[in-house]
Amino acid sequence: MVERADGKDLVPISELLSYRLSRTSSALSRSAALRYRREFDVSLGEWRAIALIASDPTLTLGRLARRAGLDKAQMSRVVSKLTERGFVYRTTGSGRTSQLALTETGIGVYRGLITAANERDAMFLGALSPEESEALLRAIDKLAELALSLERQEREHVGGD
Repeated sequence: MVERADGKDLVPISELLSYRLSRTSSALSRSAALRYRREFDVSLGEWRAIALIASDPTLTLGRLARRAGLDKAQMSRVVSKLTERGFVYRTTGSGRTSQLALTETGIGVYRGLITAANERDAMFLGALSPEESEALLRAIDKLAELALSLERQEREHVGGD
C-alpha cells in the first residue's frame, strides 16, 4: 500500500468512492438495458431518448444529446433508428433545427418503459430503510453538485492553459 503525505495509506481504486459509484451505476444500467431490450426491444440509449423526448416535447437533437450525455452524432443515429421504427417524428423548427416528438406508438412504448423504470427504482429504494433512502438521495444531490462544480473548475483550468 502506498502512503499519503499525511502518513495514512492511500485507498486502492476498488475503495475509491468515484470508482464504486461508477461500478454501481454501470451495473444499474446494464440490468436496465437487458430488461428494456427483452421487454421492449429498445437499447438503453433509445430508452433514454424516448424518456427525454416524452418529458420535453420541445427538444431538438442537440439539446437531447446534451441531456442524454451523448455526442450529437451518436444521438442522431439513435433518433434515426427510433424514427425508422415509428417511435419518433421530427417537426420543422426554426432554421435548420427540428423538434422531436413521440408518435402514438412511441408514447405506448414510453408508458411501458417508464412503468418498468419506476418498478426498478422502487425495488432499489425499497432495499433501504426510509431514513437510508432519504440520506442517499440527499447525498447524491450533494455529490452531483460538487462534481459539477469540480467539472466547471477543471474546464476553466484547461481553458486557461
